[in-house]
Amino acid sequence: MFKTTRALVLRETKYKEADKILTVLTEDEGKLTVSARGVMRRGSRIAAACQLLTFSEMTLFENRGRWVVQEAQTLEQFLGLREDIALLSLGTYFAELMEAVSDEDSPNPEVLRLGLNSLFALSGGLYPPEHIKAVFEARLMCLSGYEPALEACPVCGKEDMVSPVFSTLGGTVLCGKCRSSQYGESFPLCEASLAAMRHISGAESKKIFSFTLENAAEKRLNKVCEAYVQAQLERRFSSLDYWKSVK
Repeated sequence: MFKTTRALVLRETKYKEADKILTVLTEDEGKLTVSARGVMRRGSRIAAACQLLTFSEMTLFENRGRWVVQEAQTLEQFLGLREDIALLSLGTYFAELMEAVSDEDSPNPEVLRLGLNSLFALSGGLYPPEHIKAVFEARLMCLSGYEPALEACPVCGKEDMVSPVFSTLGGTVLCGKCRSSQYGESFPLCEASLAAMRHISGAESKKIFSFTLENAAEKRLNKVCEAYVQAQLERRFSSLDYWKSVK
C-alpha cells in the first residue's frame, strides 16, 4: 500500500551502512516511524528531504507492517537553522517536544502547524530565540491536553492578581498571598508575563508570537514555560541542555 503525506522529520537514526530510521510528524497520521533506505549513499534522491528538521512530501510504501520512504521532495529546509549551531539545537529541542507529545495513529495538525511556524520564525530570525521558545512551549502544552488555568486564582477567585505565581504541578496561577505548598513548586510572574501567557493560550495561531515584554518579564515567562513542560512531561531534554551551553 502506498501513502503520500507531508511530514516534518523529528529524529533520524543511522541504521546499517546507508539507511536511516526516521521519526516524522505527519498531517494526517500523527507520528510515524519510517525507513529511508540508501539515504546515506552518494547521489540518493531522497537524502535532502530526509534530513532532521526538514518538512517534506513523502510517498511511503508499507512493507510487512513497516513504512518505507519510496519518494520524497523537500518543501522547507529551514536553512537558517543549519547555519547556526545554537538555533539548530533549539530547533532540535522543539522536535523532541513534538515527539514526546505525539502518538501514532493520532493526528494533531495543530501541533505540526505550531512546530512549522516556530521553526520558520527561528530560522528567519523573526523574534529572539528565547521569545520563540517560550511561546512554543506554552502553546504546545495547550494543544497537548495540558492547558493551564490562567483566568483566576483558584483560592480567592480574583482575576487581577497581586504578585501572581504559577504552579507547574497544578498548572494554575495563584495570588501571591494564596500561594500554598499543596500546589507544589511555584514560580513568580508579573502582570505582563501573566498577560503574555494568557495571550499565548488563547490567541489565533498566526498571532501567538505578537507581543513584546521587557527583559525581566520575558525571563519570568521563559522560566515558567520551561518548568511547566518539564513538570508535566516528567522529563528533561538533552537538546535543551545543549542549547543552553552554546547559545
